[in-house]
Amino acid sequence: MPFANFKVPSGTLTTEQMERIVTATTELYVDLYGERARATTMVLVEEVPDGGWGIGGEVLTLAKLQRTSGG
Repeated sequence: MPFANFKVPSGTLTTEQMERIVTATTELYVDLYGERARATTMVLVEEVPDGGWGIGGEVLTLAKLQRTSGG
């Protein structure tokens, strides 16, 4: 069973964007393994609470991400 797990900052994606991740990922697995993979492909989009993750030893928050991306 193909499986993909995406972790994203909470509140940064709309329901439609999460659906696009699921659909596009499923299609990628179908392209790789054939149509038989469609029925068993599992895609999990997990929202991580603000401050619940970090990079390079620094805890990240949505405010910090927005400052670095110009948003």
